[in-house]
Amino acid sequence: MQHDFDLIIVGAGLAGNCLALALKNSGLKIALVEANSREQLRHSPAGDRALALAAGTVELLNDLGAWRGAADKATAIKHIHVSDRGHFGKTRLDAADQGVEALGYVIVARDIEQHMADLVEKTDTVCLYQTRVAGLMSGRDAVNVSLKQHDGSSLNVSAQLLVGADGGNSTVRKLLEIPQQITEYGQTALVTTVQSALPHRNIAFERFTEFGPLALLPVAGKQSAVVWTRTHEQAETLINVSDREFLAELQNCFGYRLGELKLAAPRRAFPLSLIRAESMVSGRTVIIGNAVHQLHPVAGQGFNLGIRDVALLAEMLIDQHERDGDLGDARLLKNYSRQRQQDHGKTIGFTNSVVKLFSNDNLPLAAVRNAGLTMLDHLPFAKKLLTRHAMGLADRLPKIGERK
Repeated sequence: MQHDFDLIIVGAGLAGNCLALALKNSGLKIALVEANSREQLRHSPAGDRALALAAGTVELLNDLGAWRGAADKATAIKHIHVSDRGHFGKTRLDAADQGVEALGYVIVARDIEQHMADLVEKTDTVCLYQTRVAGLMSGRDAVNVSLKQHDGSSLNVSAQLLVGADGGNSTVRKLLEIPQQITEYGQTALVTTVQSALPHRNIAFERFTEFGPLALLPVAGKQSAVVWTRTHEQAETLINVSDREFLAELQNCFGYRLGELKLAAPRRAFPLSLIRAESMVSGRTVIIGNAVHQLHPVAGQGFNLGIRDVALLAEMLIDQHERDGDLGDARLLKNYSRQRQQDHGKTIGFTNSVVKLFSNDNLPLAAVRNAGLTMLDHLPFAKKLLTRHAMGLADRLPKIGERK
């Protein structure tokens, strides 16, 4: 049966663009559908956020040929310092101890998003910006998709498989009526950038407090990206106070390891919850990235988990295509979902446990967790396991670039 495309990807964010790049030499006919224009994506406030890229994620981006053009905009994390405010426990991770150049990198989301979008436009992928999905239906041989373009015209297309990579507010997930499991943390993340009096020396700080974690991630010069978790009420107050009052509270919470801090960017607030779709697959459609999972920012695992969604899917689709198989085959998609659910379960479970363990002031629990941090700091084998987890190297990474 002839289709308009072999594959339709909905969402031209990082997950969608990564998948298009991973498949650029596969021989598949691909359409990339995005509701916004390139200009709207370029100026989105979400582009201001700092992304912590695990070393494993950088390996995958390098396989795609996407890292070389972004590396000069990224800052290496060579050390990680974990501490518990008001207590003695701490753990330090060091890239040199693991024989690697960096444990990860920090990059402004807009920088890597625009770079990857530029790369996709140089491929044979058909990019349909300012086009939204109005409806979809899976049949025996194809998924049929109704598109509405910015000029009001309609377009009906078909493909073997549709991939929903359209973010946390996924239209694809809603059209498929896939339920979500939502865990409210009662927390809001305050995000900004600070300039410090002292150099950060490529150290990423993760400081736990009774209200939630505070992370300072190294970026250019003496600047650090701040992700500060507080209760909803505290966050609302802190987003509205003066810069001086905000900095005083931040300094009180973080301390003076980097000297005096000054604001270098506007403050933004994002309510936090754990959101997980109850299914990744429906008919000839699969959802990936933030469309299927949204995590607490502690440990910075959300984006890295989404890239692993992309990597495995690309690997399996290329194998299927080389065997002249159906990309929307139910057994293939079921196998993909089963493998990804294992990674999702481990990563989400780890993140959720860290939030619950460290976002409270229970004294007996504080004593236990601080003893654990101190013990971990003196056990090389345990520290190596934690470091490999933080680097996204605990499991095998799909080789998405080896068929180029």
